[in-house]
Amino acid sequence: MRNSLLVALALGGSSAFSTVAYADYTRNIMLVGYWPPTNNMIRRFSTNTTQNPGGWQGANWQQSGYNIYSFFPEFPGATEPNWGKGIGDFEVDYQDTSADFWRITAQIKPCAMIAFTRGNPGISWEIESRNRNRTSWTADYFGNPFPDQSPPDSSYGANAYRNSSLPMDSIMAAVNGSGLGINAYIDRTAAAGGTFLSEYLGYHTLWYQHLHRQASDPSQCFAAGHIHVGISTPPAVAEAATNLTLASLTHYLDTLIPTPGSMATVSLGAILMVRRRR
Repeated sequence: MRNSLLVALALGGSSAFSTVAYADYTRNIMLVGYWPPTNNMIRRFSTNTTQNPGGWQGANWQQSGYNIYSFFPEFPGATEPNWGKGIGDFEVDYQDTSADFWRITAQIKPCAMIAFTRGNPGISWEIESRNRNRTSWTADYFGNPFPDQSPPDSSYGANAYRNSSLPMDSIMAAVNGSGLGINAYIDRTAAAGGTFLSEYLGYHTLWYQHLHRQASDPSQCFAAGHIHVGISTPPAVAEAATNLTLASLTHYLDTLIPTPGSMATVSLGAILMVRRRR
């Protein structure tokens, strides 16, 4: 089996770091958040030193062999319940979200990804079973208030669903069995994703996984999906549930990703310097 080095990514100021690299697949997992608590609960996986001055905790996460990268906006001066658009990567805006998504996935080449967005009131972990290639959307906050293209994925049926490929049952069982007091469940209803940016972002993850589903693709993506997090979920609880979700995901990926032919350690400077769309 051929050898390939995992290129280390660093956003926003980190000059170099070491990480574990495997042959053939990146072993990179990408997490995206939107409004609180979802941006804060994945903050420790950001390589942006401004957003995460405590330092990136995603390298070879828990000795799993997977590297966790997170991306999310900030909401300075905003308060709940309506946090608004935010600033930075993945602003709550159709054009910005799509541009950031395709730019960052092209660099990271994730083997798996999860979109986390704010859900219903209460403390919950709502695992969406599917997301919809919608033709109608709720307006966002700025400029063109709707996606440039509806449905966003012209290769797929209008208003058709793509199904989550996350280990949903395993995630639900892990979170519910943790004693955290968080209600984890799988939403299989027709309106699971909603009509706003949550659905839009969630659909993008499933769309990407479909485009990179072939075993011959060196950027093969093995799992993707969307989780709504209850608005009142305490930060510590949200972080713990994120860890349980990642543990379920990495164990699942171990059953899908071919065993690499070799391992190596590489220390490289930041390569992701392309500015996001404004």
